[in-house]
Formats: sequence, structure tokens, C-alpha cells
Amino acid sequence: MVADAQTFPLWDGPAPGALGNDEADRPTITYYAPVYSTHTAIVVTPGGGYSFVATNHEGRQIANWLNTLGISVFVVKYRVGPRYHHPIELGDAQRAMRFVRAHASELRIDPQHIGLMGFSAGGHLAASVATHFDAGNSTAPDPIDRVSCRPDFLILGYPVITLFQPYAHHGSVTSLVGDHPTQELLQELSPELHVTSQTPPAFLVTTSEDKTVPPQNTMDFYNALRRAGVPAELHIFEKGDHGSGLTAGEPIHEVWRLLLEQWLRQRGLLASYELPPNPDQ
Repeated sequence: MVADAQTFPLWDGPAPGALGNDEADRPTITYYAPVYSTHTAIVVTPGGGYSFVATNHEGRQIANWLNTLGISVFVVKYRVGPRYHHPIELGDAQRAMRFVRAHASELRIDPQHIGLMGFSAGGHLAASVATHFDAGNSTAPDPIDRVSCRPDFLILGYPVITLFQPYAHHGSVTSLVGDHPTQELLQELSPELHVTSQTPPAFLVTTSEDKTVPPQNTMDFYNALRRAGVPAELHIFEKGDHGSGLTAGEPIHEVWRLLLEQWLRQRGLLASYELPPNPDQ
């Protein structure tokens, strides 16, 4: 049994760069609490080609499954094109990481066990945060902005990675940066070009049959992680369509879920232990 989800605005007032006050202008984070807790949390950025956010099959369904492993899950509804372009999406995802870390104590989450999971264009967003993070601004008036937005681990499902052809997903590129981006902007937003030894460990999964976002995206990011000495695990299945999430009845999903659970367990992210008492309680 999964507890009811709770949705919170990422900012108390208007979000930075907001163009209005409609639902599309208000980024949110939805908390799915597990019945029992491993003190690990995962922030999820669903896909949608940067033109919508697939909060059901790449959000809620993912959260419900991760909850069964004792993981606290936070699904992000970030702002998208054509109304919003970079850096709004990145800022929303970075804020989501800070939000969870800033509330870790009250939610009984280990602040060093907060991962980021993204699918398709949401995978690009997750990889962008993993290669464009900071430790926070210690003098910021908002306490959430004082904490790091670096993920402690990264999970990518059939992600968009490069913004360069021939493997870029044209729709995601256009929604994110418009019709006439500079070469410099494309380079800045191609995460495979910005992997360092500080990029978090990653679990990557895709399929050879993916024609929407070719598997070369995932392979290039994996190779960049390897060159930087970052622990990484890559699985490329022969069969499987793009954007399938956790579709019931697909054997591939049973396999990659087991592989991911094993990877999380090996990294000590599903262990049972006690956190220090919450000083605020």
C-alpha cells in the first residue's frame, strides 16, 4: 500500500523567470512516501521532449515501484517549451534537488543518499544537473538555496544526451533551446562533454530498437563516465520501444528493474540503518 502523494511548489512565491501564474508557470515536486524507509531518496524528472512532462508512466508509476524498495520518491513537474527554454528547466531540476536535501532531516532521508532519475528528455535534464551542479550559496536568504544540488547517484532511462546531430532528438533540442541555438549553447547542454571525476555514479539503460533517441546517446555518456573514472553500469537491451516506462507485461522491464535494484543494493542504498534523531522534533 502506497501513501497518498503530497505536492509542493518548488518556490513559495513566483518561480524565477515565471511568465505568468498559470499551472504551466508553477513548477512542483510531488512526494511519494514509502511504507518503510531505507533513508534513500530519488528525485524523478519524467520525459516528454521538453514540451510536456510524462508524470504518470515516467513519474507516478516509477514512484510506486521505488516505494516498494523503501525509497522516498519526488517527481518533478518542471516548466517546458515552447513557453520556457533553457536555463529554466535546469533551474527547476536543480531546485528540486536542493528542496529534497534541505528537507532531508524532517523526512528522515540521508542527505548523502539522494539520487536523480530521468527518462528521455528528463534523462537529459538529470544528466545536465549531474554535470552542472554547485554546493549552494551559503549566504542566500532562502535556506533551500544554501544546500548542494549535486545528485549522489544517477539513473537514466533511454536518455536524450547529445544536442548534436546525427543522434540528437530534434524535438527536445528545439523545445529546450529554440530554433537557432549557438554552437556554444549546444556544447554547454550536451552532458557527455562535461563529465568529470565529480559526476555521480550512474546506472544507464536503453534499447537497440530505440529509433526516437538512438542508443548512441546513452553509450556516449557511459563512455564519458568511464574516461573520467566514474563508476557506471550500462544495459542495452535488443528489444523495446522508446518511452515505455514500466509498461506491464514487458519482460524487459522486469529485468532492468531487478538489475537496478541490485545496483542500488550493492551501493548500500537499500540498507536498513538508523539515522540520528531529528533535532527539530
